Amino acid sequence: MTMVTRRVDLRSDTVTKPTETMRAAMASAEVDDDVLGFDPTAACLEKKMAKIMGKEAALFVPSGTMANLICVLIHCQIRGSEVILGDYSHIHIYENGGISTLGGVHPRTVKNNEDGTMDIDRIEESIRDPSFEICYPTTRLICLENSHAHSGGRCLSAEYTDKVGELAKKYGLKLHIDGARIFNASVALGVPVHRLVQAADSVTACLSKGLGAPAGTIIAGSKDFIYKAKILRKTLGGGMRQIGVLCAAAIVAVEENVEKLVGDHKNAKALAAGINNIKGLKVDLDSVETNIVFFDILKESGTTGDELMKKLEVHGVHAMQEGPCNLYMSELGLSFTIRSQNMTCSTP
Repeated sequence: MTMVTRRVDLRSDTVTKPTETMRAAMASAEVDDDVLGFDPTAACLEKKMAKIMGKEAALFVPSGTMANLICVLIHCQIRGSEVILGDYSHIHIYENGGISTLGGVHPRTVKNNEDGTMDIDRIEESIRDPSFEICYPTTRLICLENSHAHSGGRCLSAEYTDKVGELAKKYGLKLHIDGARIFNASVALGVPVHRLVQAADSVTACLSKGLGAPAGTIIAGSKDFIYKAKILRKTLGGGMRQIGVLCAAAIVAVEENVEKLVGDHKNAKALAAGINNIKGLKVDLDSVETNIVFFDILKESGTTGDELMKKLEVHGVHAMQEGPCNLYMSELGLSFTIRSQNMTCSTP
């Protein structure tokens, strides 16, 4: 029987531990009541993130799901509004249908290409004709995701995003970017975050994935937008008091861990190349741009996703199964998914 001497936790790039520097910052954080707007550490983080993202203001919220929900609801304040987004976008697949459940917002999906983009002409074709509003919902928003998780962490270029932004302006629409892993995209492309989201009216950035903070996501936009976001955050139960304890760790994450993403991406490419050399496993090496690796279990391998997961556990590798056809595994900054029998499956 194999003796496991080391446990490798590959469940998600959200499964992280605060660094000693983060813990020290949390312990000594200056705090006050953030619901009332007086927490100085929260204000420091928000000012820093607004500058990084090139927006007027920013707001700390508990999670990426809440952040995206707040942004969509502000842009689509009238019930029955419609948002155009990718058919495999995180907002559409993995956020519990909140935009419909809580906001009465109708999703109109456009096929995501393998690189995470949506064809510009397909987006334009999906915009409703306002002259037929007697039957159609009203299109008010377009959403992009960068990097695009389901596509394997593929990055959307600034040029592509600009084109979508121009289209949105042409029709009087708003553009929101789900930037859960926007720092990964920035590092991989060698383009500053503010440039990647320049065309967006609102953008989110997760602090607790590859950056390793214990919790939190930032929303950035205009001062008026963030004013509305803060009210809606309270409505949704996301207003917290001495939030500087968490924001202190997030500041450390932004200051110290962004440059480490380069190593995460290098590790992902090395992992992909190694897996591709194993008989019965297949990786599209060109698709590995950031910290996510997809690989197929071919029929010739004679094994299944369930069986491979059990074998990994025997060797101390902890994974999370996402369904009968795939496993989702990740470490700090490094995600990879096993797909069995050449089936195309989703990833969170």
